[in-house]
Amino acid sequence: MAIAVRDEGKKINSNINVTPMVDVMLVLLIIFMVITPMLQQKVAIDMAEVNNPVAMPDADKEDAIVVAITRDGSIFLGQDKVAPSELGRQVADRLANTPGKTIYVRADARAQYRAVEDAIDDVRTAGVDDVGLLTQRREPGGAAGGE
Repeated sequence: MAIAVRDEGKKINSNINVTPMVDVMLVLLIIFMVITPMLQQKVAIDMAEVNNPVAMPDADKEDAIVVAITRDGSIFLGQDKVAPSELGRQVADRLANTPGKTIYVRADARAQYRAVEDAIDDVRTAGVDDVGLLTQRREPGGAAGGE
C-alpha cells in the first residue's frame, strides 16, 4: 500500500492577469481624450494681463453671459459667433428674463480697441448697466511688461 501524494498546490497560478485592466484603462483614456475638448465653454483668446485683477467669480457660472472679442474682431456671445450688428439684439433677448444682470466681456489683448468699444456700446444700448471686463493676472517674471 502506497500513500497517495496530492500535488494540487503546484497547479495554482498566482500570476495576475493585467490585460483586462489595461483594456479598461485604454478605453477610459480614449473617452477622456474625446470628452475633454467638449467641456471647454469658452472661445480661445489671449486676455490682457494686469498686475491687480479684480476677481469676478460670477463670470465662471453656467448662466453668465460672456461676450468674447477675438484678435481678428470676431464677436462671440457664449460659444455662438454673432454679427456685430446683431449683438445688441441678442443680448437684449437673453436679458429678457433676468434684467439687471452683469455682462462680461473677454477681449483678446491684441484686438482692435474700436471693436471692443463697439461691442461694449452695443451691450450698453441693449439696456445693460453692469459690464465687467475680464483680464488675467500677470505672472511675475513673465515676458510681458517693463519690470
